[in-house]
Amino acid sequence: MRETNKVFHLAIPCKELDETADFYEKLGCRMARRYNDRVTFDFFGDQVVCHLNPDSIDEMPQMYPRHFGVTFLDKEEYDQALKCAIREKLPFFKEQMIRFEGKQEEHMTFFLVDPANNLLEFKYYHDPVMAY
Repeated sequence: MRETNKVFHLAIPCKELDETADFYEKLGCRMARRYNDRVTFDFFGDQVVCHLNPDSIDEMPQMYPRHFGVTFLDKEEYDQALKCAIREKLPFFKEQMIRFEGKQEEHMTFFLVDPANNLLEFKYYHDPVMAY
């Protein structure tokens, strides 16, 4: 199980800092730092750094194999994230769906797309054992 003295770090490209900050703050992520070439967020307890690099934006993103996100262990938190995305009119890449229905690994999921076409997945497993 994860220890609370560790924070996962992910660096991703962004094409413009203001729109990136707006998206992640609407999602509920606290901005930790901002420089002229990057912005760092508390992304649900982990660190996401969006580096200004407009030439490396994926113009045709696909869910697989590249995306990142959060697996919620509490359904209420998953529901809150979904409600927040809807309320803030954040762009969905894939609306909420059920994956692996009827199997032990069944889970609810939805995908958002940030302003640089980075795909974010949010999911909740009915069986918490399947989170890993």
